[in-house]
Amino acid sequence: MAVKEGSCEDHTVAEIEKNIIEAFEVFDHECNNTVDAREIGSIVRSLGCSPTEAELHELLSKVEEEPTGYIHLEKFLPVMTKVLLDRSYQPIPEDVLLHAFEALDKNKCGCITKEELVKYLTEEGEPFTQEEMEDMLSTALDPETNTFHYRNYISMMIVDES
Repeated sequence: MAVKEGSCEDHTVAEIEKNIIEAFEVFDHECNNTVDAREIGSIVRSLGCSPTEAELHELLSKVEEEPTGYIHLEKFLPVMTKVLLDRSYQPIPEDVLLHAFEALDKNKCGCITKEELVKYLTEEGEPFTQEEMEDMLSTALDPETNTFHYRNYISMMIVDES
């Protein structure tokens, strides 16, 4: 059955495209519908996706015509729209995140020191870049205690699918 114009599906696509454009524009510092390729991970994550570095590289290969270091909105929009419609790069479930942080919490107190967090996230697994680490610390650390209360952070990160 053909989808009629103005249907729920059309509205969903339009809303998804609007969200993608808004996220893209945050990083389009020159206002020319172009972003630095290094910003794609931040854009994709701001849209509620959790791709691995390998998945990000695959996405970049689809949207970067030649390795110029820049991504154009007209190339990114249809690819990212499909990613969101297909629900690719699903977020990690809350219980899995909680279990991971609890494993790092030596004192079982619900928090991790800034030093421990930086060590884990820059030296283990897929390491955070300096910029990613600074972004996370600016939102994740309790400014009074300089610690990372992971339950609070997880509740901020969780995307409500309902």
